[in-house]
Formats: sequence, C-alpha cells, structure tokens
Amino acid sequence: MIKFLVINSVVIFLGAELLRGITLKSYFTALGVALLLGLINTFIKPILLFLTFPITILTLGLFILVLNAWILMVIDKLVEGFTIKNFWWALLFGLFISVLNSLLHVIF
Repeated sequence: MIKFLVINSVVIFLGAELLRGITLKSYFTALGVALLLGLINTFIKPILLFLTFPITILTLGLFILVLNAWILMVIDKLVEGFTIKNFWWALLFGLFISVLNSLLHVIF
C-alpha cells in the first residue's frame, strides 16, 4: 500500500514538472494528491463507473478518460497547492498518470 502511494506521488510530482498546465507546491502536496486520488479511486470511482456505464459503452470506453479528468479537477479544488489549468490539461495529466503508473508498477 505504501509502495503504491509513493510511486503514485512520484508520478504526480513528475507530471507536474513536465506538464506546464499543472502546478504543484511541493512533494508533500503530491503525496496528498496521491492519497486523495487513491481514496476517490477506491470508494467513489466504482459508483461513477456504474452510473456512467451506458455512456462508456457508447464511447467504447473513452468516457473513462473524461471521468479521470473530472476526478483530477475535483482534487484540484480540494487540495491547496495543486492546480490544473483546464480540462485538457487534466485529460493529459490523467493519461500521463495512468501510463507511467502502469509502467512503474510492472517494474517495481
């Protein structure tokens, strides 16, 4: 559990450094974002996926990317020191997080 949180926070910190539309105050802010993202993905996202299942089927699963971007924008409002410029940056950041997290979880 701690390993996943650390990997996720490193990915979030790296994404904020590489993507100019994402700003992050410090690594500890990235840790808070990672913790909140993990909690939302564990408890709230399954409910959202169930409610949006028909639209997800119609878009062949691409709506999940929109849902991830929306979740990141909600976290932007909840965590001070973490900002996302707009929806498109949130979408790109969500893709970045997903791909890099998958790679790092396979490696470690």
